[in-house]
Amino acid sequence: MHTPEAPHCVRHFGQILLWPLRLMPVRGGEGRHAKPWEILSAMGDASPWREVVDEYTGDACNFHERHYNEFVTFLPYVQRFLYGEGHAKGGGQVHGSPMRVFRRHDVSAVRVVLRPGAEPITLSVVHVDLYFFLDLDLVLLNVEVAGDNLPLTHAQELLYRFGRGYPSGWDAQGQAQHCLHQAEWLGAQGQVLAQSDAGQPDLFMSHVARHRAPRIAAHWDWLLQPLVSDHSDHVGALRYRQIEYYRMPLLGYLAVDEPQMLSRSDFVRLGLVTGAGSADGEAALPFANDHLQDFEERYCYDRFWTAGGAAPHTRYLCTGHSLVVVGDANSQFFTCRDRGVLAQFRHQHFLLFLIAHFQKAALLMFSDRLAETLRNLNISDPGSVRTFKRSIRSSFAGFLRFTHRYWFHEISEQAQTRALFAKCAQHLGLDPLYSEVKERIADMNNYLEADSLRRQANTVVRLTVVTILGLIGTITTGFLGMNLLAEADAPMSRKVLVFAVVFVVTIALTVYTMAKSKRLSDFLDVLSEERVGAWTKLKAFAAIWARDRDRD
Repeated sequence: MHTPEAPHCVRHFGQILLWPLRLMPVRGGEGRHAKPWEILSAMGDASPWREVVDEYTGDACNFHERHYNEFVTFLPYVQRFLYGEGHAKGGGQVHGSPMRVFRRHDVSAVRVVLRPGAEPITLSVVHVDLYFFLDLDLVLLNVEVAGDNLPLTHAQELLYRFGRGYPSGWDAQGQAQHCLHQAEWLGAQGQVLAQSDAGQPDLFMSHVARHRAPRIAAHWDWLLQPLVSDHSDHVGALRYRQIEYYRMPLLGYLAVDEPQMLSRSDFVRLGLVTGAGSADGEAALPFANDHLQDFEERYCYDRFWTAGGAAPHTRYLCTGHSLVVVGDANSQFFTCRDRGVLAQFRHQHFLLFLIAHFQKAALLMFSDRLAETLRNLNISDPGSVRTFKRSIRSSFAGFLRFTHRYWFHEISEQAQTRALFAKCAQHLGLDPLYSEVKERIADMNNYLEADSLRRQANTVVRLTVVTILGLIGTITTGFLGMNLLAEADAPMSRKVLVFAVVFVVTIALTVYTMAKSKRLSDFLDVLSEERVGAWTKLKAFAAIWARDRDRD
């Protein structure tokens, strides 16, 4: 256990991980249209996940002031997205939130080893949640952990190493790089529920060689079950794929003594989540000075970085990938879980961070869909073409629903929340990404409309050709019909026979004309051209019955 007297001690440490994953369509005909949370609920005791009845839909006695402060932070359309529309006057439900949350309660702590030979660190697990969204094949894994009295270097390393879906590589000794040396999920009695396997490089390399996709580390794979990786051999109705980088977006909360005494290097390492410095150069910057010249301007929100106020010397560090708040552990307002900065961190800050990363993940999902749709297209297969058209139209309709239900430029009128969300959106590049995906989907949809108009035009041309040629026969038989065949007094059987013959011949001529309608259309175009000679028109007429090679 680390003593509070250690230099730069983090009195209270909190870390929230948020991992967006793409859900794959349910395989098989049965349950094809089932929503993912309905499938998860139907598993019953076979699944550790249970839907959360939150403070807004449950018993009013569980609704506290921090929940009220969270609610009023956001604008009305964001409130409807996050909380739904509550209950009608008669007590009936009107509209629930399009966001569904599931939680597992069997994981109470996580024991981690930062580096080989280091002492284990045990953090309490506040909660483990899954966030689902209506009309979007997305799920967000949310893990919140907390600890007390950690050296600042350990807090920096936890921020840097904990939230990684799999190792990025191994050193010469076979030790995993940039991730935890070991991680174990612990139950309520301290029993090990699952542990990491980052030290087995053969498992990860063989999986990539076989599936052309990364292998999720064992402890994360276990935590997500019964959701299974789409590239694994596990059987499961709910399957997911990685949609972003393997480093999970994170929020960090650090309550320290005298935060103004932290060095610029400490803040840079916390803000950019680079890990702790080496033992011989701990105060050194992780990158070149020129690269960090505008660090404070780009990544720091210093409205409360002052000696006055309810929470003096509070600094927010936002890079898009991370949102870290550092403040004074001796400030009651900074550490208050009901009204202070800690409450804001776990509620308002978490939700604005969730919205930003949810929007990015949704846009990347639409982009992946388009790429897969084009990759699966086989223009020589009519079935593939029909599937392609349905997929594009479905993506276009889904993008419209996403735009009108989930796309927000502003989420709050409170200065702090608005500024932090703007920083997240700017660093994540949400607006350029939205414009790019919108343009791609619009191009695809315009192609389908143009193709539909082309087909309609070709049909009109063919029908026009048939009509023109049928007009010749209609006028001729109409003009001569009274005297050409005097069958009015013929027996009924003969008239029926004549009718049948004419009917069959007419159908045959119509079908043949339709089959040759493209060539007949070309002939009519040449025939209508006054500058073309008679010989050219005659060749165009002969080309109606020519073979394709002769026509070329």
